[in-house]
Amino acid sequence: MKVLVLGIGNSILSDEGVGIHVIEALTQTPLATQDDVELLDGGTLSFTLAGPIQDADALIVVDAAQLKSAPGTLQVFQGEAMDTFLMNNRRSSVHEVGLTDLRAIAMLAGHWPERRAMVAIQPQKLDWGEYPTDAVAAAIPVACAHIESIIGAWRNGS
Repeated sequence: MKVLVLGIGNSILSDEGVGIHVIEALTQTPLATQDDVELLDGGTLSFTLAGPIQDADALIVVDAAQLKSAPGTLQVFQGEAMDTFLMNNRRSSVHEVGLTDLRAIAMLAGHWPERRAMVAIQPQKLDWGEYPTDAVAAAIPVACAHIESIIGAWRNGS
């Protein structure tokens, strides 16, 4: 099973870059050396990500998201719950494409991974800044642990 862990965000807009910061943190874990796991900095999204998504057997997306919760709150959406969250929480974006667009492309091509999850983190600040706020930075190791757990469960058939 090939797992794509896709971090999304703009690393110069403080908490908006949390997906990228999680990918950076994961490069320091055992996942980084596993042949069946690809850690990908998806930046601010583009159509070029459709290929890696279609090539994956399983997909985990990490991104800042409006959860209407305290900054740093983390929520995991799996399978249909991820799709529902994406479709119901479209946000205006400066990105070339959105994750819902990439989902549509993958579905048209017949390969939206059956095993999929989104690790969403509530941002505090979406303004200029290289680093996430303290609340969001504290969620990064928690996100990494969730990602490792999800992949472990998928490998065990759960």
